[in-house]
Amino acid sequence: MKKIDLACIIDDDPIHVFGAKRAISIVNFCNSVLVFNNGKDAFDKISAIFKSGSSLPELILLDINMPVWDGWDFLDEFIKLPLSKDATIFIMTSSIDPSDQEKAKKYNQVNSFIIKPITVEKLTEALK
Repeated sequence: MKKIDLACIIDDDPIHVFGAKRAISIVNFCNSVLVFNNGKDAFDKISAIFKSGSSLPELILLDINMPVWDGWDFLDEFIKLPLSKDATIFIMTSSIDPSDQEKAKKYNQVNSFIIKPITVEKLTEALK
């Protein structure tokens, strides 16, 4: 994958955010990372960025189990934005429930489903 300008992590667990940021740093495929601890804050900021015409995250690492808005709530609203270019979305979750994997497949924008913890190997594989 070519180096991107901006990635986004949406996860309420600071340990997993730390691990994801570390993996991103080691793989070295992006210049900067936005972090949000729930889907509502992420959507509000990303939609404001979109409305301002600024560059949107090219990759979103999205947890599905969070307070306020979970990952599904975020996805349901994010896909309504009339983006000219889709972001690559990786679901990263501790859920091993097959119904979550099936639900993720219903979103064309979801490119990969990663079981936590995120590692350099898992991130590198998903980026291929």
